Amino acid sequence: MDREDQEVTLRRDLGPWAAASIVVGTIIGTGVFLKTAVMARQGGSPLWVLAAWVAAGALSFTGALTYAELGAMYPRAGGEYVFLREGYGNGMAYLYAWNRFWIGTPGSIAAYGVGTATFVGQVLPLGHLGGKLFAIALVVILTLVNCLRIIIGGAVQTVLTVMKVVMIVGLAGGALVFARDGHLSRVLATGAGFPGWSAFGAMVLAALWAYDGWNNLPMAAGEVRDPQRTLPRAIIWGSLGVLAIYLVVNVGYFNALPFSAVASSTSVAQDTAATFLGSTSQVVLAIAIAISAISAMNGSTLTGARVPYAVAVDGLAPRAFAKLSRATRVPVIAVIVQGLVASVYCMLGGFDELTDAVVFVSWLFYAMNAGTVLRLRRREPDRERPFRVPGYPLVPLVFIALAALLILNAIWAAPEASALGLGATALGAIVYVAFYAPRRASKPTSSS
Repeated sequence: MDREDQEVTLRRDLGPWAAASIVVGTIIGTGVFLKTAVMARQGGSPLWVLAAWVAAGALSFTGALTYAELGAMYPRAGGEYVFLREGYGNGMAYLYAWNRFWIGTPGSIAAYGVGTATFVGQVLPLGHLGGKLFAIALVVILTLVNCLRIIIGGAVQTVLTVMKVVMIVGLAGGALVFARDGHLSRVLATGAGFPGWSAFGAMVLAALWAYDGWNNLPMAAGEVRDPQRTLPRAIIWGSLGVLAIYLVVNVGYFNALPFSAVASSTSVAQDTAATFLGSTSQVVLAIAIAISAISAMNGSTLTGARVPYAVAVDGLAPRAFAKLSRATRVPVIAVIVQGLVASVYCMLGGFDELTDAVVFVSWLFYAMNAGTVLRLRRREPDRERPFRVPGYPLVPLVFIALAALLILNAIWAAPEASALGLGATALGAIVYVAFYAPRRASKPTSSS
């Protein structure tokens, strides 16, 4: 980067509330409204569905603990890219960034947009093409918002997240207290017993989409105030809060509806709301899910663009991605290109196809990052660590083992999505070897 570009640096304008809102807001999207019915068809009983939600939440939380340690150590833009570079070198970090840029972030953004359009389409006559265009319109609006100063994107995130949590808690409370013919005893029904490890793994994989996002905040660590203190607290408490919300919402579903109704539902949240809101449930749920998804889209848009920025600062991506707007201190080109890729996905993919591909690719690198904690503890045992993973080394080892089992099960249960992720990674390796491996990338300057 030339001297003029280096003079423009990221601003640490994200405070504790904005940081926590990014964690909660990017985790809670559309999954909690859409995935329970799919899991019910696989699991055969409310108890196993809830067990899958707990297992997915626990797995995500152990991963969040490892990211809390790494994020406090390396409070720079790029998040996992920085962690993997420190733990494994430029090659592995580049493969992560390649997958994040081409699949992970734009796939997530597009999935939220497609999911929002699905629910809004139940209220407005969007049609198939109209739904795609509606999703793209959301991508464009949030891309433009995140070309403004980071403090604006953070404020938007805080407002949307608060609105979302209030509405989701209201849905759960209504289902538990006011649902017609509600029976809490339904929640503990075991059905035909354990559905088998493959089915249970598929249920956990489905739930993990709803938990995906706990890793996003470190991507924007270069813009967080007092990051050594703020990052671990926001990641840990945000993740625990989401787990609690998800459990209460799902208990509400099974209290309000018979299990067969949940399993056959195309919109379990709407069917649940209808038990206490009546004919207004469709409109209310469409609004609630739209706000929820838009909050997650905004958080993903804000954080995801910091990965190509950090990679470009290191000289491993086009220099344009490293250029910050002098007016807003935001990597505007990275934000815009990210939005363009997400718009293409909105046109090409359905909700489940997008989410399966995103989850599979993401968990490959989540496991690698947990390994980074182990590698750095051995290599630099005396380094200052503002936060340390409790239960080390058991917590990261358990996370790695369970993530590996999940990845293998995903290859077995969802071979097409797995093939897409592996193929994209192989393509990234070819690009890296052909264009960037010969270079000696420097450490980042403007992202610290």
